[in-house]
Amino acid sequence: MVSDRGLEVLRVIVKDYVASREPVGSKSIVERHAFGVSAATIRNDMALLEEEELITAPHTSSGRIPTDKGYRVFVNQLADLRPLLPAHRHAIEAFLGQSEDFDDVLSRTVRLLSQLTHQVAMVQYPTLGHARIRHIELVPLSTTRVMTVVITDTGRVEQRILDIAGGVDEVFFAELRAKLNSGIGGLALAEAAGKLAALSDEFVDERAPIVNQVASSLIEQVVAGRQDRLVMAGTANLARTEEDFTGSIYPVLEAIEEQVTLLRLFAEMEPDQNGFSVSIGRENASFGLGETSVLTSGYTASGGDSARLGVLGPTRMDYSNNMAAVRAVARYLSRLLGDDDTTTR
Repeated sequence: MVSDRGLEVLRVIVKDYVASREPVGSKSIVERHAFGVSAATIRNDMALLEEEELITAPHTSSGRIPTDKGYRVFVNQLADLRPLLPAHRHAIEAFLGQSEDFDDVLSRTVRLLSQLTHQVAMVQYPTLGHARIRHIELVPLSTTRVMTVVITDTGRVEQRILDIAGGVDEVFFAELRAKLNSGIGGLALAEAAGKLAALSDEFVDERAPIVNQVASSLIEQVVAGRQDRLVMAGTANLARTEEDFTGSIYPVLEAIEEQVTLLRLFAEMEPDQNGFSVSIGRENASFGLGETSVLTSGYTASGGDSARLGVLGPTRMDYSNNMAAVRAVARYLSRLLGDDDTTTR
């Protein structure tokens, strides 16, 4: 059984090791922190922590570093859930508030989160299970090219550019646009895909090739809106922490490039009562990420669809700061997207 002082010793070992990347000894703990006991007493506390497999000696020295289990205890019991500094909160509001559309919001979100945490930042697109078609636009770009645009009621915009073999008849495309919006406007994405598959039945045979071409493009856009995918930023931060990985970081890079792997990990992480999740070290081994930690929080998009955002980095990370940043950005993102009146804290 670890005493309260032993847990405090674990706290300072985690914080000092994260800050310095150097094993932490009893002498440095006594010198840096006001425990009011001797170095011998701290050594006894450290011996008990080592028996509980919360710290370990990386080599033959008096210093100790946290284990994955130690980081887990730190996150569950000891991490300071301090609010972000006012300057950081202002940066979140100012930077995300400049977003032009939904895609830009998510792109800005990962860039900002990466800057705040110095980790790999990830944000999941909402699955849009409840999303509906708000509007479809067909925009002639030239005599042979047209842009198909699908806009959902969540603000998601999907675009494609088509080369029309028979040329763009603007009068017909205006008719087709009107038919599309009257027929599938307001439908859920799954319903819309079914309607689009039968769209050519509503036109004369000679128009069928063009209608099918447009419908196929729109179906791809609708399906894309229903698939899970991630936006990421800050992968270069892993190179700056390469010393925190044994051997090569390339397996980690390969794993995070596989979005399916990260999405599976997101799905298996159990959120706490506040929607926050932390997965540490060996807990991620089955995903090829056994030397990393992943912190995520849920956010809510317009229409009630939810998804997750978070950061990935080495197990030696500033959990307190990163947890605060992920939580604050998630809350502000929900508020920005219109379904959460919680203020960023």
